[in-house]
Amino acid sequence: MANVVVVGSQWGDEGKGKIVDWLSERADIVARFQGGHNAGHTLVIDGKVYKLSLLPSGVVREGKLAVIGNGVVIDPWALISEMKTLEDQGIKLTPERLRIAENATLILPVHQELDALREKAAGKGKIGTTKRGIGPAYEDKVGRRALRMMDLLDLDSLPMKIERLLTHHNALRRGLGEAEVDGAELLAKLTEIAPQVGPFVEPVWKLLDNERRKGKRILFEGAQGVLLDIDHGTYPFVTSSNTIAAQAATGCGIGPSALNYVLGITKAYTTRVGMGPFPTELFDEDGQRLGERGHEFGTVTGRQRRCGWFDACLVRQTLKVAGITGIALTKLDVLDGFETLKICVGYKIGDETFDHLPANENMQQAVEPIYEEMEGWSTSTAGARSWAELPAAAIKYVRRVEELIETPVALLSTSPEREDTILVHDPFED
Repeated sequence: MANVVVVGSQWGDEGKGKIVDWLSERADIVARFQGGHNAGHTLVIDGKVYKLSLLPSGVVREGKLAVIGNGVVIDPWALISEMKTLEDQGIKLTPERLRIAENATLILPVHQELDALREKAAGKGKIGTTKRGIGPAYEDKVGRRALRMMDLLDLDSLPMKIERLLTHHNALRRGLGEAEVDGAELLAKLTEIAPQVGPFVEPVWKLLDNERRKGKRILFEGAQGVLLDIDHGTYPFVTSSNTIAAQAATGCGIGPSALNYVLGITKAYTTRVGMGPFPTELFDEDGQRLGERGHEFGTVTGRQRRCGWFDACLVRQTLKVAGITGIALTKLDVLDGFETLKICVGYKIGDETFDHLPANENMQQAVEPIYEEMEGWSTSTAGARSWAELPAAAIKYVRRVEELIETPVALLSTSPEREDTILVHDPFED
């Protein structure tokens, strides 16, 4: 019985929510291992839409245990708000259904304010963050001054820890011409929220180890995508955590030997939200058509996503960096009706060609895609649940993608509905 890690192989927004929900039916536990409430997951179940940001996708499934690992940064107020939204939709979360790592870092109002202040001060040099405090919270974590979930269970220790935290933050705020944060006010807010999240807190590493020894299947859910990884993404236009599969072990406190199969969620074209390089970005009618047909708006921010052709060169690179075993190819139906499709197979800068995206920021901005053209198809692929229902040209496109990225397709998604999925290989049976 394999444990499966799910990561996005592009810049996020690849359709992880649906695939994780589809896989969660085969899992016992769904564990989130990095990121914060800047990541969006949209699930469509029996026609009902659930929009999640912080909670693992498995929480909407009865009988599944959802876990938030220590690699996640948690805004406790956003967490409670999201839980209440789900409750209004008929899903009540109890400690039997949700557990949170005691050593997960807290996102505080001061982090969100600093995030916004920095972006404003950066002007044209801004990164394009969601201003939800993710980066500053991770900074405090590695700076060893962060507050963690366990601190909400020990309120007597909070004043000293808040003072240490604010020694750093108030100095920054003074430098930015902003008023200092009142420690007593922050303590009062944390004291108020503590009883609401406290019952869910425990040593997650121990829980997962015990359940794994019992033979339970664990699905590890990542947020964003490999190209937003702090080390391996298009730096500095990245998130503040590691998004590759290896983070599942670190971010949940479980050894890498427990990670058996890595599934990379891969969109049949390419999208990106916010700033940063995007070699295959389209500014023409094709790009607009992809955005409109794919409903390309961020779940969290509502921002319109930039759209472009599938970048096989870039995806091949991310699959190797993330150790991806197979991919789930999503949104194939968005390509229906295109007379000609293009796939990026490499890059060039002047007379020099590249089989990967250089790490240098200026070179990333300068590369030009080298395209291979393929015949499109006019028959709809929407809702297809078997290879026999796909037009020949669509199958040819999928097979060519496999060849170029040097990785097999394990799942093929043809609509937002969970049942509209073609299973080629079950990751849990690896």
